[in-house]
Amino acid sequence: MLKIPTTRFIQATLTVLFLAGTHAVSAEQKTGLNRTVLLEKKLELPSSNIDAKMIRVAFPPAFKTPWHTHEGPGPRYVVKGTLKVVEGGKANTYAAGEVFWETGELMSVENVGDDAAELIIFELAPIK
Repeated sequence: MLKIPTTRFIQATLTVLFLAGTHAVSAEQKTGLNRTVLLEKKLELPSSNIDAKMIRVAFPPAFKTPWHTHEGPGPRYVVKGTLKVVEGGKANTYAAGEVFWETGELMSVENVGDDAAELIIFELAPIK
């Protein structure tokens, strides 16, 4: 049985992992992979038990939602079209490729574009 001092073993393992990680980054760069953070928000979750949902919503042209709330806050990604979002007394317009943070407060969403619009909702809600 081969005996390797623990410190040397750990150093060797970390070195191999570091070099493997470096190689992976190089491979990503060679393939043209582009990773962009679209939205970052630090938050304190109300519970350690969270129901995370990803929901796709399609809005016909000129459609406007009634005033409503969602079960939880989270990022929203506009897949296509242009949406006007009124939340917390403020109105903002978002186009395809844009991301915004929804607080979970009373809101309304309107498709203000000429064509259908799509939105991805990532919702973080306490498990009931």
